[in-house]
Amino acid sequence: MVARPQSHLDPHHQPLPAQYQTTDKGRAAAEAYYSNDSSNNDTMSPSSKLSLSSTIPIINSSFSMPRLGFGIYQSPRNVCVNSCLTALRAGYRHIDSAQFYRNESEMGEAVRLSGIQRSEVFLTTKILSSGGTPEKTYQKCLESVEKIDPSENGYVDLFLIHSPSSGSAGRKELWQALESLVEEKKVRSIGVSNFGIGHIEEMKRYAKIWPPQVNQIELHPWNQQREIVNYCNSQKIIIQAYCPLVRNMKAYDETLVSISRKHGKTTGQTLIRYCLQKAWVPLPKSDTPSRIEANADVYGFDLDQEDMSKLDGLDQGAQGAIVQAVDNS
Repeated sequence: MVARPQSHLDPHHQPLPAQYQTTDKGRAAAEAYYSNDSSNNDTMSPSSKLSLSSTIPIINSSFSMPRLGFGIYQSPRNVCVNSCLTALRAGYRHIDSAQFYRNESEMGEAVRLSGIQRSEVFLTTKILSSGGTPEKTYQKCLESVEKIDPSENGYVDLFLIHSPSSGSAGRKELWQALESLVEEKKVRSIGVSNFGIGHIEEMKRYAKIWPPQVNQIELHPWNQQREIVNYCNSQKIIIQAYCPLVRNMKAYDETLVSISRKHGKTTGQTLIRYCLQKAWVPLPKSDTPSRIEANADVYGFDLDQEDMSKLDGLDQGAQGAIVQAVDNS
C-alpha cells in the first residue's frame, strides 16, 4: 500500500528528547515538554498532589480524562448497575465497559440513576471486531453509543478498538468507523487496546486521527510492558492499565504485602497507587461495595522511591501477564 501524505498527523508531533524516550516514568515529563496548559497543573505536579478529581489531558483534544477509572469486566447485568452506582457515590467519575462485556446499557443506566450530570462522568466502551463492511462496522459502533447515552445528543467519551486481532484490513475499517463518529460528535476521543508498536505505526497509512489518544493494556508490577509504555509516552498516548489488581492473584506476594503494611494500606490500594505514580490510568474492577470504596481511597499516601524500585523489580516480562502482553513487532 502506498503511504498517504502525513498531513493528518498531530502538527505538534515530534520526537521527545532522548532522556524521555528510555523510561516509563516519562509520562509527566512528556506532558511538561509539550504542554503549557496551566489548567492541567495537577497532571504535572508531584504524585502527592493527586486526588480523586485529578485528570489528564487528552492529546489533540479539549477534553481530559479522570486519572482513576472503574472497570466492569465480568460484572453481570443484574449487578452492574449497583456496582456503578456504588462507584459513583464513592467519587469515581470514569467507567470502562465494552461490547464484549455486555453491560454497556447498565453503565449508562447507572449514570442516569445517579443524578450526576452526564458531562461529569467519563464513559468508555470498545469494539472487538469489524462488521464485515464499513457500514456494518459503523452501525455496530453507533449502537453502543445509543445504548450508553440514548439522549438526543448522546455521546461516548472514549471508544477503543478492543484488540488488534481483526487483522490489518479489519483494524483500518474499525478505526475509520470511529473517526466517522468523532466527526459526528457521537464520540469525543478514540483509541486502541492491546496494540503493540507495529499496530500503532501501521495506522499512519490511513488514519486521519493519529496517534490514537489512548492505549489500554495489561499493566501491573509483574507485567510492566516497558517497550510499549515507553513508545506511548513518547507519542503522548495515554496509557490505561487493565488488571491493575492482577485479579488478586498476587495478594500474598511478600514484597507487595511488606510495602502495603508499611503504609497501612491493602495490597489493592498499593497496586493502584503504583499505577498512578507511573502516570498510568488504572481501571480496578470489583463488585464488592467495600472494595470499590477502598480502591478509590488511594490519595492519602505516597510510595517512596524504594517502594517503587522494589515493585519495579517484580517485572517478569510477558510471562507475568495474566491476560496478554502486546506484540511489538
